[in-house]
Formats: sequence, structure tokens, C-alpha cells
Amino acid sequence: MGTLIPDATLWYIARGTGFVAVVLLTVSVTLGILTTMRWSAPRWPRFVTAALHKNISLLAVVFLATHIATTLLDSVSPVHLLNAIVPFTGAYRPLGIGLGVVAVDLLAALVITSLLRRRIGYRVWRAVHWSAYACWPVAMLHGLSSGTDAGAPWARTVYLSCAALVLAGVGWRVTTAIVAPESASPRRITYPGVAR
Repeated sequence: MGTLIPDATLWYIARGTGFVAVVLLTVSVTLGILTTMRWSAPRWPRFVTAALHKNISLLAVVFLATHIATTLLDSVSPVHLLNAIVPFTGAYRPLGIGLGVVAVDLLAALVITSLLRRRIGYRVWRAVHWSAYACWPVAMLHGLSSGTDAGAPWARTVYLSCAALVLAGVGWRVTTAIVAPESASPRRITYPGVAR
């Protein structure tokens, strides 16, 4: 394959698509949180958030597939097909690469159940969809432990920004869930001039 596309080019594509996939997955998780919270704004209706979440998720899958394919096609890469399918089997950074495989498996479950949502029912789909909360940090750990640029200042900025965005979304979701039961208590209606 090195004659069609130089290995150095494949390496750059693999690195770049890996980072883009992490950023897109971060945005997807954040939009997913906003969707579950039924967030909207006057100029940003809820259906826009849901559609954007779906499309960015699909785009993340495309970049992830490119990341995996270019890593496997690179003749210099120590990652082989078996290592990309069965977690923790390779000799090269087995924990980091294995975490990437686990993240891909979780993401595949999300995509497949989303495509089959009408057939499998909402409850099953929702139960599997909770794995998105596991997929994202596992993907982040994969990048941090096996990425060749993980120690670079710009890469740390990308990872920290992604973590901040998702943690802010989760924090907002948790805070809203805690506050919501209190505000959901029955309100006492008072009428002017009527004693209670």
C-alpha cells in the first residue's frame, strides 16, 4: 500500500482523523446531553439540536473508520487487524490500543441500536445508549495513552477542552436533575381574597 499512499501520509491522516473523531465525539455527547434535557432557545429549536447530534455522530463514525483504516494500512504501524478487533492483544501499547477497540465496540453498539431503534424498542435503545457515557472517556483514554502527540501542548489543550465541555454538560444535567424534583412539587394556588 505504501506505493499508492506513502506511509508518512497515512500516519498523518491517522493522527489527524483520530483527533477530529475525539472532538466530534465530544460535541456529539454534549449535544446528546442537551437533547435529553430538551434544551432549546428562541433561535435554536430542539429539533436542530437532535438533528445536529445525529449528523455529528455519523460524521464521528466516518472519521473513526478513516482513523482505523489508515492505521491498519500503514505498513510501519505496529497495529494489526487482530489488534483492532480483539482488545488488549497487541504488543504495541496494548492498554491504549485495547481501550480504543473497546471504545469502537461501544460506539458500534450505539450506531447499530440507533439504526434498529424502531425494531428493538425505546427501552432497549435507551439502555444501550447509556454506554455513550462510557464510550467517550474510554476514547479519551485511548488517545492519551496511545497517541503519539498526546504529550504535546496543543494535544493537551484539545483533550482538556473536550473534557471541560463534556464535564460542563454532565454537571448541568446532574444539577438540573437534582433541582427538577423540587420544582416539580405541586404548587399551591392562591386566589386573591380567599383565605387558606
